[in-house]
Amino acid sequence: MEITKPYLLFLGDAPDALAAKTATGIVDWRRDWCVGQIRLPGCKADTGLPDLDVQEAVARGARTMVIGVVNAGGSLPEHWVDQIVAALEAGLDVASGLHERLGDLPRVAEAARAHGRRLHDVRRSDQRFATGKGVKRPGRRLLTVGTDCSVGKKYTALALEAEMRARGLDAEFRATGQTGVLIADRGVAIDAVVADFISGAAEWLTPAAAPDHWDVIEGQGSLFHPSFAGVTLGLLHGAQPDAFVVCHEPTRTTMRNVDFPLPTISDVIDETIAAGRLTNPDIRCVGIAINTAALPEDEARATLDAARAAHALPVSDPVRFGVAPIVDRLLAEFS
Repeated sequence: MEITKPYLLFLGDAPDALAAKTATGIVDWRRDWCVGQIRLPGCKADTGLPDLDVQEAVARGARTMVIGVVNAGGSLPEHWVDQIVAALEAGLDVASGLHERLGDLPRVAEAARAHGRRLHDVRRSDQRFATGKGVKRPGRRLLTVGTDCSVGKKYTALALEAEMRARGLDAEFRATGQTGVLIADRGVAIDAVVADFISGAAEWLTPAAAPDHWDVIEGQGSLFHPSFAGVTLGLLHGAQPDAFVVCHEPTRTTMRNVDFPLPTISDVIDETIAAGRLTNPDIRCVGIAINTAALPEDEARATLDAARAAHALPVSDPVRFGVAPIVDRLLAEFS
């Protein structure tokens, strides 16, 4: 998908920072692709970019307005349409990672036609996928999994890829969500694939490779989340990971957007191994990534120390402290 850069990031009226995780992810990993952000009244998210209107963004060189907000169900609120139409009229293309397609909105589709602009639905793929076959293929694969959704699986995968490449390893980030696709400029939004073909899409995304090549695969959802466990399981079976890293947010008590208790890290390790053995009997956990953004540093370090002692695995916050200990373990396991 060739989305023209630079970007103006649309945050809408996101109720919190997590709701704007697409915009935040792009800024954190591709800051040089962005000229500013546009926010509606009541927005409680902020990427730190300059606040611009569409005319100011165009004057600064913006070429595409990216909808940087996610929500349960992936719907596009009606009150955002005026701003999207204004962007098209100002000469910007528009890209969205929501499930609801831009072209299905009559005013948006008409504005795009009238002004010769492109609409990019990142979750929509023209690629046709086969059903998963479960046949072992060459190459190595690492998958990030979570105790919940929105706990840092994408950031952990990107940090692991960066650390592995810095050490001279042949590693490549494989995006499986809309934000990851916008960061990587390639990938497939697994949660938009018809259920029968999820594992096949994961196999397509992580094909046979050289024996020392590592695909570092962005995880989705959680095996314990009642809304998204099906996507998580299909990705797990299709990715056939040799290794996995558990991602966790320690301040939560219930899973995001549902009234279900958060599973323990041990629960996730055990369930991932049990389910993953279907397509890779040798699957193993090589580390734990804990998102300590909500904790002061002393409490963050204590939390990591406690998890390290409890699970006898390397534990770190990828953003705060890096992933070197996890890569050390990976190399020790697979050298």
